[in-house]
Amino acid sequence: MTIRLYDTRARELRDFVPLDASNVTMYVCGPTVQSGPHIGHVRAALSFDVLRRWLTYRFGRVTFVRNVTDIDDKTLTNATEDEPWWALAYRIEREFTQAYSAIGILPPSYEPRATAFIPQMQELIATLIERGNAYAAPDGSGDVYFDVRSWPAYGALTHQSVDAMEAAADADPRGKRNPQDFALWKGAKEGEPADAVWTSPWGEGRPGWHIECSAMSKRFLGSEFDIHGGGLDLRFPHHENELAQSTAAGDGFARYWVHNGLVTVGGQKMSKSLGNFTLALDFLDGVDPLVARYALLAAHYRSSLDLSASTLTEAEAALGRIRSFIERATRALARNAQRRRDQDPSAEDIEYIPLIPAEFAAAMDDDLGVPQALAVLHERVRHGNQTLDDGDDAAAERALLEVCAMVEVLGLDDASGASEGAGATASALDALVRTMIDQRAQARADKDWAAADRIRDAIAAAGITLEDSPDGTHWSTDG
Repeated sequence: MTIRLYDTRARELRDFVPLDASNVTMYVCGPTVQSGPHIGHVRAALSFDVLRRWLTYRFGRVTFVRNVTDIDDKTLTNATEDEPWWALAYRIEREFTQAYSAIGILPPSYEPRATAFIPQMQELIATLIERGNAYAAPDGSGDVYFDVRSWPAYGALTHQSVDAMEAAADADPRGKRNPQDFALWKGAKEGEPADAVWTSPWGEGRPGWHIECSAMSKRFLGSEFDIHGGGLDLRFPHHENELAQSTAAGDGFARYWVHNGLVTVGGQKMSKSLGNFTLALDFLDGVDPLVARYALLAAHYRSSLDLSASTLTEAEAALGRIRSFIERATRALARNAQRRRDQDPSAEDIEYIPLIPAEFAAAMDDDLGVPQALAVLHERVRHGNQTLDDGDDAAAERALLEVCAMVEVLGLDDASGASEGAGATASALDALVRTMIDQRAQARADKDWAAADRIRDAIAAAGITLEDSPDGTHWSTDG
């Protein structure tokens, strides 16, 4: 077993060797909870959910940390008299959690909020000042900056030179030595809420954006950990600055840097600033959660995902084929088990162990090749249906075990947030179809073949396939 991941810093595929093979450690940048999540946020979280699931399958345990930035310039800006910044942050955090849960993204091992780790951030800032890599602004504003020219390795993640970088725009430049220096601590400004200020050795204020991830990753994963993840748009300046401040403080920090591609609309990055975003809860409204999950994971995690009108339609058809086979094969497996019990009442049920095909594993090991893995999954579905048609029950059972194992590791077997409305719709459809099946059965019993054919044709015209078997008639949607 050799897993390879594309390391952004190395700019190449690298063999993944964790620090501890019994516990892989991952830190992923979570949301800044200033406004509701859009599909780009959900796609990013899903990319690392799939990576986490695969690493768990391979190594047995993954400690997964995803932070929440609950204090930020934009959070303060979006707050109102009726909804202070901390209430806004909590409400938006709940919206992110709801969107993640809806499509079966597993909750993190730990999900720290920035405001709970101010002392750890201040400790890290003090270390950087002592080492000569940070300085308090001489104007007494309370600002503290990282001195990028004091750290020769600055720019190592994105392979830039300091002179080629634009000025850092994350803080007031009033006390900077260099335009590229970035804020570690922001002195309080007039008009900001009194409860958005903390006492520090440099004056009252609040942390800069980048320092929180360095402090919290160290708190939960130690000074060095395996994987740091996030969206491609976070490479600079956020991740570049995290790397600089942590390594300047003497920490090994992240050994692998993994970034997911962005969601685009018409080839343009989806973003709130451009106004071309689709809110996640709008996207998920009325959609089968697993169809949404399939649609968002079908492209390789490092590629751009361009949403179109056909995205969900294609995902629904693909997932429908998988579900139809699982239902059909499960019935066949149950018939076989009953046949064995009829032949030998003392026979014990066979314990079925899920099987991951070697081709699927190879695809997932190769930089999380989900598109290739899905191709293996659909090949097994086609093969399984053929074995059922041929009456080869043993082969069908093996195909079912393989399909179920692949579906489980991709998280396509369950979404905890499946809407009650979707379940009610499915139940209503099942009742209607079964009524028509009963009417067809009665027509056949009455030898009214014309009526029976009309009913079957009406069912087929609705995109529904009937399968007559020894234990009754079953239906499925065409895929």
